[in-house]
Amino acid sequence: MKNGYIVCVYESIKDNNALKDYAEKARSAVEQYGGKFLVRGGKKIVTEGREFMRTAVIEFSSFDKAKEFYYSREYQAAHGLLKDTVIRSHQIIEGT
Repeated sequence: MKNGYIVCVYESIKDNNALKDYAEKARSAVEQYGGKFLVRGGKKIVTEGREFMRTAVIEFSSFDKAKEFYYSREYQAAHGLLKDTVIRSHQIIEGT
């Protein structure tokens, strides 16, 4: 079975406190759905394209599990904390 990944790149962050609150709630939901953070910020070099402020990559046991996590009540409660505070691209991707 192929793994599922959440890939999120942040273009702007207006409120770091809201992001911190989101991160705490989101981490709890990630753990509840068996996810594992592979990337959460950190050092980077932009080799092509635009630079983004922050990148996060979370691995799940399957694409369906990643979708279940994203649409869960637990994650959506965390997601709501970011309203009007960030601009980001968020994708669910099937991988190997």
